[in-house]
Amino acid sequence: MEPFTLAAVSLVIALSLLARKEKEVIQRTFAALCLAIFVQKSGEFFGGIFQSGFWGTVGYLGLLTALPLFLRFEHFFLKGRTFVGTWDVVLTSVIGLFFAVAFFTPLYASPFFNPVINLYASQILLYGYIALLVYIRRKSAGVERKRMVYVAIACAVTAFISISDALHYLILGFPPFSNLAAAALLYFILVIIVHPHLPEFYEIMGRALVILITSIVATVIFYLVIGLFGTTPAPYFMHVLMGSFLIVLLFDPIKLILKKVFIRFFPDAKDFFTSLYAYDQELEKEKSMLLEEMATALAHEIRNPLGSIKGAGQYLKAETSSPENQKLLDVIIEETDRLNSVVSQFMNYAKPYGVKPAWQDINAIIEKAAALIRANERSGKITVETDLHPSLPRAHVDGELVMQVILNIAFNGIEAMPDGGTLTLRTSRIESDEGDAVGISIRDTGKGISREDMPNIFKPFFTTKKRGVGLGLAICRKIIRGQGGQIRVKSLPGQGTIFHIRIPVPPE
Repeated sequence: MEPFTLAAVSLVIALSLLARKEKEVIQRTFAALCLAIFVQKSGEFFGGIFQSGFWGTVGYLGLLTALPLFLRFEHFFLKGRTFVGTWDVVLTSVIGLFFAVAFFTPLYASPFFNPVINLYASQILLYGYIALLVYIRRKSAGVERKRMVYVAIACAVTAFISISDALHYLILGFPPFSNLAAAALLYFILVIIVHPHLPEFYEIMGRALVILITSIVATVIFYLVIGLFGTTPAPYFMHVLMGSFLIVLLFDPIKLILKKVFIRFFPDAKDFFTSLYAYDQELEKEKSMLLEEMATALAHEIRNPLGSIKGAGQYLKAETSSPENQKLLDVIIEETDRLNSVVSQFMNYAKPYGVKPAWQDINAIIEKAAALIRANERSGKITVETDLHPSLPRAHVDGELVMQVILNIAFNGIEAMPDGGTLTLRTSRIESDEGDAVGISIRDTGKGISREDMPNIFKPFFTTKKRGVGLGLAICRKIIRGQGGQIRVKSLPGQGTIFHIRIPVPPE
């Protein structure tokens, strides 16, 4: 069962990568490596069942194919910045070809043949692991180095579990775990290369945890159905769990393959594969587009009468001597100004922004924003702090629009701290496979955002304020996305809120 598990997981990973629309070189290479491992473990599995030399040969051929693919994958995985190069791949391929030819000679019958191949394979794996350690040692501190440390630890744990398999031969009934550990390692590396934007270990493991929990839920449902309606003994738990795990992994690649097949023969079949949640997202997108179209027309129709109402109110105020009438007219003028401000926000949200990018010092923008916030009367009880990265790269953005976003979020934070608090503006340098980026965080110590409101705060016209339109954060997200960036928020009710902005840094 253990070799079958690794073979099945390898095949599923390969299919999931090959089914992707956009496949990078590293993903194609990893898919080829997983297919070679699938061949190797299939030969090992069927060889154990049928006791046939043919399947044993298939297994060894898969191993000999996997070794040069492993070095080629590592070359791309480490971005060519280590001693593993093209010549290592060529040499390993030639040695593998020599061993493959030897299968059809008397050398295959030698008692030393299998141990020599296994020793050779272990040396290649050790060579690759040393290359990984050298890469980590040379790499400067940052997200990329941290991710590689995770991979090195995972490889070391897998190697330790594989060595401990000796207990399987020393202790009767002790199960081997090497193939299960290797399957987990392959999936861990899959998450690393498919999601290069996940810098933290908990984020990487979170992806794997979702798959595991879904598999366990499917297994529990299976046993509930068997318990209620089944008449035969339930199968072994680990077999069912592994089957559920494979089904969960296979769901997305099979869906992509079927989608391509259906669309080829039935061009209108695209919606067959759209989930109810995707329909909701599509409706939200269409609603936003419709509101953008309506805003321009409504703004024109509303703003003109407002100007007339305000002008008439100002005229009547100048003509009347009654204090009571003047107060009523002041209300009319103030409400007219407020409605005019609402119309302006509609216009800001609807119109396409004329972005004028230039190379900007984000630290300078933050310092200017902090000065404006401190000078504003609304920040009287607020302590404004800055924590700026000393060697921040310049970003190619529209400085005025970035300033608008920072001030909007900052003043929202100040409103959430009516009794005083601390507003912190921080910059950071982000390094990842996607390229360098500038990070901006804006943190307050206010009342926070409730869990129910968190999914909606960036939606147009959503607000928790008594006198708000709900377009401020929607505009902020539109500005940041328009400049290739990302914005997200974390909040704990009663403890405060932090907005994270990520702005990519293209090469100058």
